[in-house]
Amino acid sequence: MASQRFNLRNPAVKRILQEMKELQASGSTEFAASVLEDNLFEWHFVVRGPSDTEFEGGIYHGRILLPPEYPFKPPSFLMLTQNGRFETGMKICLSISSHHPEHWQPSWSVRTALTALIAFMPTPGNGAIGSMDYSKEERKELACKSRLGPPSFGNTERQKWALHAAPGQGGAALLGVSFTGWEDVTLTLLAGALAAAIAALLLHRVLIVAGIDPASPL
Repeated sequence: MASQRFNLRNPAVKRILQEMKELQASGSTEFAASVLEDNLFEWHFVVRGPSDTEFEGGIYHGRILLPPEYPFKPPSFLMLTQNGRFETGMKICLSISSHHPEHWQPSWSVRTALTALIAFMPTPGNGAIGSMDYSKEERKELACKSRLGPPSFGNTERQKWALHAAPGQGGAALLGVSFTGWEDVTLTLLAGALAAAIAALLLHRVLIVAGIDPASPL
């Protein structure tokens, strides 16, 4: 358990563990979030695209990086799924993010931040750092693509090899989900989407440790 490996006297650790407990106790149909087992300050999340917008039906994976001073300093957000509103792999400039610490309130939480992130999706980017202004049709197309599968590293055979070669290393184990093969993963539920996303992240680490370039063909 994470609580057995971290300093519970650290205010940030205590706060993060409390937020984890609250999220597990009261889930949401709009998002799911989980910390990485080896780093309480890195969260992975998936959010549903807001209803009645060009993002509706989309499932978007991203990262939250919490500072050591959390909750007195704000988190950083990075989207990993193409969406047409936020650039992927870049820290997003929002009033609730690390780009604007003057707006952040210590009473806010990861739940607050994810709710706000969803609300920001259909708003204009206005040239902010990490923002994009794709057309509605392009965003609808990306929303459809977001449901096709988890983030990909290398080809399908390599993904299946890494998952089977390193039992227990997949993100599925973190959430208690059993994958029989990468081709069987579906994103019909937010929890399933998060498990697949974390599995892909850990898969990438397995390939690096094995000395294999994740982007190269077999």
